[in-house]
Amino acid sequence: MLIKLTDISAAYNKDIVLSKVNLTVNKGDFVGIIGPNGGGKTTLLKIILGLIKPVSGRIEYAENLNIGYLPQQNDSDTLFPISVEDVVFSGLMGTGFNTKQKPVNNFNKLKKKYSNDCEELLTKMQIADIRHKSLGELSGGQRQKTLLCRALISKPDLLLLDEPNTYIDKNSEFELYKYLDEMSDVSSFLLVSHDIGSITNHIKTIACVNKELYYHESNIITEEVLSAYNCPIRLITHGTIPHTILKDHNHD
Repeated sequence: MLIKLTDISAAYNKDIVLSKVNLTVNKGDFVGIIGPNGGGKTTLLKIILGLIKPVSGRIEYAENLNIGYLPQQNDSDTLFPISVEDVVFSGLMGTGFNTKQKPVNNFNKLKKKYSNDCEELLTKMQIADIRHKSLGELSGGQRQKTLLCRALISKPDLLLLDEPNTYIDKNSEFELYKYLDEMSDVSSFLLVSHDIGSITNHIKTIACVNKELYYHESNIITEEVLSAYNCPIRLITHGTIPHTILKDHNHD
């Protein structure tokens, strides 16, 4: 067990956004998190990270758990004079959320020790040629790729990805999922996405979050199952190939 959430509820200004959520993530899990806007997906990740305190419930973590995180939106200061390469290496400065591990503070030693890992990530994300540029010189897609590399550099036990394909092109998206597949033997993933069609071949299970959490022990979901759990996805099948789209959700 890496993390276990038991009866977790969360609220903003007394408005409940998550209610009695239960979820266990084990080593090797690859969970796709889907649901409507405002359903609580990002809140769930922030609770796991300790960035938001639940109003009730309990969270358990494996000892020395190293958690990596890619937020949904880039809130970094683009005026701060730091290069792409150093942003990536900065992902090693603190070795994860909610752990007892001591952060490593010798930046030069970090750069030397993990230079090959950094090079591999920059190459896979096709940003090796801009390694010396500052954040302020980058496009939205380039910043997203840089932050993806930062989240991956420490090879976390658990990686939380909130809409990781935002701003990146299809080729980079393919390389990202290929890299995650390669890491799946040593890492676990919680991946928030609206594009369920793109992630179905990579995830192993699905959690539908809309205030409550409904967990499906497969990456294949029938429309009957979704209807039973009030999950806002509609399945469309052409021949033997299923497609999925978000449909209107009843908040009553």
